[in-house]
This record gives sequence, C-alpha cells and structure tokens, in this order.
Amino acid sequence: MADIRILIVEDELRLAEILKKQLEESGFSADTANDGYIGKQMIGKNSYNLIILDINLPLINGYDLCREIRTTNKEVPIIMLTAFGTPENKISGFEYGADDYVVKPFDFRELLARINVFLRRAEPGKSDSDKLKLADLEMDLKTKTVIRAGKKIDLTAKESLLLETFLKNQHKLLTREFIIEKVWGIDFDPSTNIIDVYVNYLRKKIDRDHDAKLIHTKFGFGFYCSDKEI
Repeated sequence: MADIRILIVEDELRLAEILKKQLEESGFSADTANDGYIGKQMIGKNSYNLIILDINLPLINGYDLCREIRTTNKEVPIIMLTAFGTPENKISGFEYGADDYVVKPFDFRELLARINVFLRRAEPGKSDSDKLKLADLEMDLKTKTVIRAGKKIDLTAKESLLLETFLKNQHKLLTREFIIEKVWGIDFDPSTNIIDVYVNYLRKKIDRDHDAKLIHTKFGFGFYCSDKEI
C-alpha cells in the first residue's frame, strides 16, 4: 500500500506528525501541510489518493480549500478531521465537497477504517457495472458523471454518493438508518435532518425540470428511487 499517498492538512504539528507516523505504520505514504496555502500548493504539484483536512487552518481554511480542490478534482476522497462537531458544521463540510467528517478527539482505528472504505471504492473493477441507469437518468461510476434526458447534472461529492446509493437499490424502500450507514457512516446521528436536507438537494437537481419524478419519500418509512410509486 506504499503506493497509496495521503495528504494531511493539519496545523497542530504534533497531531500531524502522529497521524503521518500511524498512516505510514499502516502501510501508506503520507505527507503533511501545516496551513491551507501549503496544502493547496502540494495538491497542485502532487497526486494524492486521499486528503485529510482540518477546518480551522491558517491562510486558507479547510472549507475554502475543500471547495478549491473540488473545482479541479471531484474524485479524490476528502475526510474533514476537526474539533467543530455541530450538525451545521458537518452539513457545511459536505456542502463544500467533503466525503466524510470525523470529529476530534477520535480513535485512529475508526479513521483508518473510513480511509480503507474510500480506497476500496476507488479500486478498479469492484463494481458490477460502470454505469447505473433508471429511466432517462444515467450515472457513470468511474467519472461520477450524471446525465438526465441528455443534460449533465453537477452534484457535490455527498450528493453523488447519495444518488449512487439510491440507484444501486432502485425500487427498494430505504430506511434512514440504511442511508446514514451507506452515505455518512454507521456512527452518524440518525436523528439529524441531514438526510432530508440532502434528499431535497438531490431532488431539486434530478427531478425539478422533469414531469416524471424518480426520488420519492414514503412518510414514516424512508425514501426510494424509482420510475414508479411503490
């Protein structure tokens, strides 16, 4: 796994060095940047398989850096690692393009498990198909390109993962707990309204300009993706 390269953007020098050491002991190659500007420069010069990103960074904060990364790279997994743990902070992180959100203090074993989940998703040949389709909606799993009725739809990283979860389980009623586990992680608070927020984001982008609706809510039960009501 030494060919897997991870960037840690963290201004707490001791934490950054500890993380670097733990990741290297786990078989990865790891670099550190101690402010957002250096992190941006390193990302521009190097290719990383995953980025661990603090929010409260000097020069360029984590939210802004995440947004800048997403303007040129929508594929690299970004895990925000921060002391800011409110639901509003988490929603902001996802809106700026983060794939996951880990709150300090944390257990390295949990962080490592999340890293491995994203790296497995990125491995070639793991999907049964490169494309997911429903009616006139198509999603390319390699490029994360989404097209409906011939028109490209731009999604954030979290919206993309939510749509992928729906399309892989189309015509099935998905509980909140199932969606939380697949999209946000098993330890995410299921009582938060973040699912409703993101389903609404996705529905506006996928269904708003079309008579046939594909994303549905079954009140009291959950959500499903289908070209017909179930």
